[in-house]
Amino acid sequence: MRTVRCCVFVLLMLGMLLLCQSCSEVAITGRQQLNLVPDGIVAQMAGQQYQEFLTQNKLSNNASDTAMLQRVGLRLSDAVVRYCKREGIYDRIQDYQWQFSLIDSKEKNAFAMPGGKVVVYTGLLPVTGDETGLAVVMGHEIAHVIARHGNERMSQGLLVEFGGMALSKAMQSRPAATQDLFMRSYGYGAQLGFLLPYSRIHESEADRMGLIFMAMAGYDPRSAPDFWERMSQSHEGQGQPPEILSTHPADATRIANIKQHLPEAMYYYTPGG
Repeated sequence: MRTVRCCVFVLLMLGMLLLCQSCSEVAITGRQQLNLVPDGIVAQMAGQQYQEFLTQNKLSNNASDTAMLQRVGLRLSDAVVRYCKREGIYDRIQDYQWQFSLIDSKEKNAFAMPGGKVVVYTGLLPVTGDETGLAVVMGHEIAHVIARHGNERMSQGLLVEFGGMALSKAMQSRPAATQDLFMRSYGYGAQLGFLLPYSRIHESEADRMGLIFMAMAGYDPRSAPDFWERMSQSHEGQGQPPEILSTHPADATRIANIKQHLPEAMYYYTPGG
C-alpha cells in the first residue's frame, strides 16, 4: 500500500511539474496561464478554419466600410507588432499574416484567430459608429489572440476531455473531436461548463489590452465606454443571463472596469498613432 501511495505521489508531482513547465504569462496583465498547445499548430488550424469560414460566408461589397476595416486593422496590427517587439514577445506573432474580413450579416459580432485572422460582421457597424468605435471592437478581439486565450482554453480541454493528450496526437487519433474543441475554444459555441470562470477573466483582460492596442494605434481609448454603452442599448429587451451564468461581464461591470483602465491606456495614446 505504501508503494502504491508513493507511486501516486510521484505521478502527481510529475503532473504538477508538467503543468508548471507549461505555464506562460499573459502580456500586459502578467497572469499565469496554462499553455499546452504549440503556437504554430494552432495558427495552422486557424488558417484552415478561416478559409473554410470565408467559403461559407459572404464578404461585404460595401467598398467604404471594407476600406475602413482595412485601415483600422492595419493600424492595430502595426501597434501590436510594436508592442510585442518592445516587450520581447515578438516571436509569438512574427509569422502572422494579418487578414481583415468584413462579413455581410445582420449579426452583431466579431472575432479574431491566431495567425492574424480578424472578422467583423456588418451588423456591428451601426453600433461601432465610426473608426474609433470599430477600433474598440477589433482591439478587443485581437487582444484575445495576443493573450493566447484560445490556446489556454484548448489546453484546458486537452486536459479535461483528452486526458492531457498532446495536440498533435489528438489531431491524429481524434480529428473530429479535436476540431470541435478548437472551434469551441475560439468562441464558436456557448461555454457554460468548466471554462466558464476563465471566460470572464479573458473578457476583462481583452478589454484592458484592447484599450492599450487602440491607444497605440492612435485611437482615443476614452471612446470605449461609449461603445459599450451603445452595445448595451442595442440588445435591450432581448434578455441576458445573469452575470454569474454569462461568459461576458455584465455591461455595467465591463464599463466600470474599462473606466478604471483608461489612465493606463492614455499613457500609450498618441493621436493619429
